[in-house]
Amino acid sequence: MVKTNTQAGASATKKYVKFGIVAVIVIAVAVIGLFAVKSFSGKTVSAESAIDGISSEAVSGGDLRMAVIRMDAIQSDAKALQDLRKQRESYEEKLRSELEKEQKELEKEKEEIEKSQDVLSQEALQRRVVEYQGKVTKLQRDLTERAQSVDAAFQKALVEIQEKHLDPIIEAIIAKKNLSLVIDGRFARTGANVENLDITADVINALDKKVSTVKMDTPKGF
Repeated sequence: MVKTNTQAGASATKKYVKFGIVAVIVIAVAVIGLFAVKSFSGKTVSAESAIDGISSEAVSGGDLRMAVIRMDAIQSDAKALQDLRKQRESYEEKLRSELEKEQKELEKEKEEIEKSQDVLSQEALQRRVVEYQGKVTKLQRDLTERAQSVDAAFQKALVEIQEKHLDPIIEAIIAKKNLSLVIDGRFARTGANVENLDITADVINALDKKVSTVKMDTPKGF
């Protein structure tokens, strides 16, 4: 029996759901632990002396204007991003169809090799097995490279949407509303009845007006 994995290359058709657009200022507050150090060399100063040159001024509550943007909602609801996902899925479907076709052909060839074991010489049989394994390896390599090309084209289009369209819209809304801080809603916890805090709908509506589709570059191998 010839034992060769005809399923090689199936991993090349995996879904690419990674979404890399982060176009807002995300504020994270970290608590720094102070660990006791028994001894170290060098001159030391007190904490008061170390912060001597730092200004005592800070933003007051009355001056701070904040907003929240839910990037996951923009990803799922904005027309340009919906269209972009459809383009990616179309290429992935082509890869799946080709994989199924190639697998059937390889399975058929495998059966023929198995049937010829009693007819072919050991040398001829070994040659056919090596050729068959080469086809499996090539299929895996080709499909993997093409799947990576689909992802690269998709990510490039995402960057284009972010840099040319999404970022300018967010910056314009920040200026119009005179906002001090915009937080990614995935990391924010807000209470009820907070009016005008979430500007996600404003961003989506403006983005839809500015652009409804961004064409992916044709991936290599298509």
